[in-house]
Amino acid sequence: MTNTAAPKPASRRTPPTHSARAALTALCLGLFMIVVDTSIVSVAVPAMVRDLHAGLNAVVWVTSVYLLTYAVPMLFTSRLADRHGPKRLFVAGLALFTVACLGAATAPNIQALIAARAIEGLGAALLTPQTLTLITHLFPDGERGRAMGMLGATSGLATVAGPLLGGLLVDRLGWEWIFYLNVLLGTGTLVMSLRVLPDWRPGHARRIDPLGILLSAAGLTLIVFGVQNGRSYDWGALVGPVTVPQVIVAGVVLLGAFVLSQRFTRDDPLLPLRLFRDRNFSVSALITAALGFSMTGMFLPLVLHLQTTLGLTPTQAGLLTAPMALIAATMGPFIGRLSDRVNAKYLVLSGLLGMALGLALVALRTLRDAPAWQCVPGLLLCGLGMGLALVPLNNTALRTVPPELRGTASGTYFTARQLGAVLGSATTSAVLQARSAQAAYLPLILVLLLAGAAAAILRGIGDPQRIPDAT
Repeated sequence: MTNTAAPKPASRRTPPTHSARAALTALCLGLFMIVVDTSIVSVAVPAMVRDLHAGLNAVVWVTSVYLLTYAVPMLFTSRLADRHGPKRLFVAGLALFTVACLGAATAPNIQALIAARAIEGLGAALLTPQTLTLITHLFPDGERGRAMGMLGATSGLATVAGPLLGGLLVDRLGWEWIFYLNVLLGTGTLVMSLRVLPDWRPGHARRIDPLGILLSAAGLTLIVFGVQNGRSYDWGALVGPVTVPQVIVAGVVLLGAFVLSQRFTRDDPLLPLRLFRDRNFSVSALITAALGFSMTGMFLPLVLHLQTTLGLTPTQAGLLTAPMALIAATMGPFIGRLSDRVNAKYLVLSGLLGMALGLALVALRTLRDAPAWQCVPGLLLCGLGMGLALVPLNNTALRTVPPELRGTASGTYFTARQLGAVLGSATTSAVLQARSAQAAYLPLILVLLLAGAAAAILRGIGDPQRIPDAT
């Protein structure tokens, strides 16, 4: 049942209402918290090791468990939004995330901190998919790109702010304040969200798919755990005769069983496979996974090169890479408005090619151990490419998806991006163990190939055409 007091989507040519703009502000603040929390913790690792008397391997789990509980539940949480409404899931995720941040800030030991971070990831999984769903509901076609642009700009600014803000807080106040900051921001955003977000409920899903939930959660957990922690076990034995590769293969098999179960589940499957008949969505999901892989695969070896080979401090390395995210964030609103007026295919294609060229320039500079400043042109080109690609891609992904499937589509889309990032991190970690200096930069070559392949695949995006309402 839909709340009749909720603001309804405007017509194609009607500008968004004040209520829609206020709702967009709340969505941006919520996403800002999640993105900042993904990167801000990394700068606090040495302080956590010291203050909590923990080993480095234990502290690594502070990041790993967050990524695990963030990526795995999104298929389920997005389907819940189709059933109960995206506002309720957004508010629940925001509240859970804020309380977990308070638990992390006051954690007396590393075990309590890891538990709090796991709950933070679950809150992020509840919140994140609802941003695209609510924007698609609140804004008409002619204004949606601008809203997506604001969301993209928020994500870019949070990417820059995370490491820099984290460094300042850890140096001046202590690592606990990277979590206290989110408690303060989360409380204010929660109050605002309750007031301005529409209580829109598609009311489509009639039941929960327990087999689908079990298979998808188990499969994703095994894959994410395996690739995220494989390096810690040298990609060998995990427990007794069980090895990391076996765990990953088991996860792939379970995901295959999940897809098969969805094929034969007629009554509200967790992931309706007809969603992938929409080529705009399916191609966008594939490309966002490639982008997640590419950016993670580039960033880790680059930062290690800047610090270990060129001798930059962490702050200097962060300042060098910050303009890349800033230019992407600055372009977000402009590209969002442009994507409402031109074919998004060409914007994304230009962005992918720009990223590929930028990565090639960075790879050439790092292989020659050139001064750090010589990486800046390539990084700026990468930022330009990201700014061109990300917002139109987000807009295209849900453009032709029926309203009753938007929650599921948003969760699947974000899951694809998270899995791409996890796989990029694992691939980079594996290659960095190679003894050859050239092998350490293989991820950059792979990134270039991925960007080129994604640009070719982009030909699959076509004109708006809705998918059927039934299998």
